[in-house]
Amino acid sequence: MNDMTSASPTPAAKPKPRPRPQVMKLTEAAAQRITELTKRADSEIVGLRVGIKNGGCAGQSYTVEYAHEIRPTDEVVEDRGVKILIDPKAVLFLLGTEMDYKVEKLSAQFIFNNPNQTAACGCGESVQLEPASEAS
Repeated sequence: MNDMTSASPTPAAKPKPRPRPQVMKLTEAAAQRITELTKRADSEIVGLRVGIKNGGCAGQSYTVEYAHEIRPTDEVVEDRGVKILIDPKAVLFLLGTEMDYKVEKLSAQFIFNNPNQTAACGCGESVQLEPASEAS
């Protein structure tokens, strides 16, 4: 009998994947408002779901709604103690966005400071967005 054992080559170590950038950041005002909304919701929610929909005079608009569950395809952003769930179709349009909350004399609303925004309509309800480049 031959006592030779075949030495299997050790696979080269896989390079560590580079960390994914956080899609969105929140201001303190936005985080406080999301906390208030979460506490006041009629049913239990896990956070707010943010997305983009087609429509409006500039072509697209932001959507914000209660999220009752985390979907397997959601991009989960946790910032300042709150959770934002981002629709996977909106991720490239929202990369680098800061979500703020502004209270003015006659209105209060979430504001999206988005570097991918190329235009907005006059009424402020819709925007035109370009996907972020992969180099970002």
